[in-house]
Amino acid sequence: MTGPEVRRINAFVSAFARRRAAHAVDVPGGFAVYDDAFAHSHADNQVVIDSHVDPEALPAIAEETLGHLPHRMISVLGDEAGTACAGPLIRAGYAHSTGVVMLHTGSVPPGGTAEEVDLDTLRAPLTRSWRGFLPDVADEVVRQLVDRREARRRGAHAVHFIGARTEEGEVASWADLYVDPATGIAQIEDLVTSEAHLRRGHADAVLGSALRLAADAGCGTRFLLADAVDWPRHWYERRGFSVVGRTHWFERV
Repeated sequence: MTGPEVRRINAFVSAFARRRAAHAVDVPGGFAVYDDAFAHSHADNQVVIDSHVDPEALPAIAEETLGHLPHRMISVLGDEAGTACAGPLIRAGYAHSTGVVMLHTGSVPPGGTAEEVDLDTLRAPLTRSWRGFLPDVADEVVRQLVDRREARRRGAHAVHFIGARTEEGEVASWADLYVDPATGIAQIEDLVTSEAHLRRGHADAVLGSALRLAADAGCGTRFLLADAVDWPRHWYERRGFSVVGRTHWFERV
C-alpha cells in the first residue's frame, strides 16, 4: 500500500517529528530526535526512518544515537521498509507493533460540539488518563507525558487541542489536530475519552469538530494513525476513514 497520498502523509509525519524536536541529528535512512525536557517520553527521543536504510545496520544505528537513554524507540515510515527492518530489530530484542495510516474518505460532518482548549484545561484529565495507563510509574514520568503536548505546537503550522465537555464543564474527550494549509494536510492524533465518560458521544464530537476545522482550513487530506489490531481502527472505519498504508514501531526497554 504505497502511493502518492501515502508518501505525502509520511513526509508530513517526518517533518512534524523534526520540527517538534528540541534537537535533531541526521542518521543513515532518517534522523534522531531528542528533547531533554521530556526524557521519559519515548516519542520525543527516538529514531525516525523515512528513507532507505540497511535493515541489518539499524540496531547499531539506534545504539549509537540512543545509547545514553534507558529506552530505544524506532519509527519506520512505510510498510515495505518497516517489514524489512522487523527481523533484525526483533532479533536485537525489540518489540514490534504495526500501525495503519487511515485517510478520511467520507463526508465532512457539519461540525461537533467540541471546542479548542489549552493545555491547562487538559492537564487534569490527561493526568488521570496517563495514571490509568501507567499506574506504577513515578509522578515525574506522568508530568512529562502531559506537558510534552505543548511541545507539539512546534510541529505544524497550526496545532489545536480539541475537547468535548460534559454538561458540568469537565473535558471528557480530547484530541490533537495538526494543520498545514500549505500542503493541504491535517492529522488527528491521540483521540482519548476519559473512562468515566465512555459511550456518550464525546469522541464523536471531538472527531467531527476536528474534521470540520481541518476542512475549513483547506486540508483535503485528513488522516490519522491507529493500531493495526486494536478496536479503534474499526471505530474510525465506521466514521469514514479507510486504511491506505502502514507504519511500524519498534521499542526496547
